[in-house]
Amino acid sequence: MDDLKRPDEIAAPPEDEARPIVHPKSPRQALMPETVPPPPYSRRARHPIVVVGNAILTAIVLLIIAGGAGIYLGKTRYEAPGPLDRERTVLIPRGQGIREIAELLRREGVIDQPLLFVGAATLLRVTNELKAGEYLFERNASMREVVDTIVEGRSIQHQVTVPEGLTSEQIVQKLMEAEVLTGTVREIPKEGTLLPETYKVTRGTTRDQLLARMNNAHKRLVQEIWERRAPELPIKTPEELVVLASIVEKETGKAEERTRVAGVFVNRLVRRMKLQADPTIIYGLVGTKGTLGRPIQAQEKTQVTPYNTYVIDGLPPGPIANPGRASLEAAANPSRTRELYFVADGTGGHVFAETYEQHLKNVARWREIERETATTAPMVGGAPVPTASQFAPTPTLPPARTNPAPRPATRTQ
Repeated sequence: MDDLKRPDEIAAPPEDEARPIVHPKSPRQALMPETVPPPPYSRRARHPIVVVGNAILTAIVLLIIAGGAGIYLGKTRYEAPGPLDRERTVLIPRGQGIREIAELLRREGVIDQPLLFVGAATLLRVTNELKAGEYLFERNASMREVVDTIVEGRSIQHQVTVPEGLTSEQIVQKLMEAEVLTGTVREIPKEGTLLPETYKVTRGTTRDQLLARMNNAHKRLVQEIWERRAPELPIKTPEELVVLASIVEKETGKAEERTRVAGVFVNRLVRRMKLQADPTIIYGLVGTKGTLGRPIQAQEKTQVTPYNTYVIDGLPPGPIANPGRASLEAAANPSRTRELYFVADGTGGHVFAETYEQHLKNVARWREIERETATTAPMVGGAPVPTASQFAPTPTLPPARTNPAPRPATRTQ
């Protein structure tokens, strides 16, 4: 307790350590703000490198902000509905650069900002993926939809149909009439090397390109059918299969008859009988033109040509047309019958016979149909108007025999 001191005994602080005496301010001085001393001067902060660095950093930040805003605005416009007020078809030719494509789309009213189109394609790295073709753009299609359509090549598909049974020359003529195709044909393909079918093409496809497709399709199909042909078929090569199929194709237009017609010819080949098919006479006379334009005359049946199966044995040296899938299938897998003859029945089809006697009755029935058709034909200028049956070949009637040998498989078209 001796160490404790009373308050009056505590020594006062020295005079120089005493609190400063605050003199009262006048009302005017009290309203004035106090001056704050300036911060200490930093030479480092004022260094030129620091100043330049800060300026560059500020510029980068501003560019990033501006770029982000630009990208956002561009993306918004890129995906916004376009200016088209209705569907429109636009053909983009081959060899066009991105700027030419953008200008073409602008002229057609598909887009209204070609620079945005170019910039978007460049940023997306698809400038080299824009495909030529004919495109259908929907109403108000966005630029994104336009670019996707062209990059993916979703061009309009047109159908070109080539009927079965035409010669290669006739097929070329038909392709020349197709407006969606371009170019000329350098060389008429070899007979029987094209597959008649309906092909989907884009506008601007060349005729030679389509012919190449038809040739490749023919090769694949013939090989596929040849590998599953009937084992007892009396033909030895795929080429002979096409020859037989071309005769079947020209003999009947009815799908359900093809295998029976093929069966008749196969039976005659096995028995070493002449095929005696009228279409081979026509091809021997007019070749790749395909049609005679009139009935076959009697003397023409014995006229010697490499294709006339009334005078040559077996198959002709080549196809007489381009057969379709059904005729190729029929030739490879014909009906298993004993039929050796057939003749027109007046309805566009045929009646078939196993014996010559039965065939003669069928021919007599066909003669009666011909007479009735000629009698009822309409008159123009005092003469009957020819009907389709009157332009058809006339069935051959062989001389009567006690034991008749197999005779021709006659028909009419």
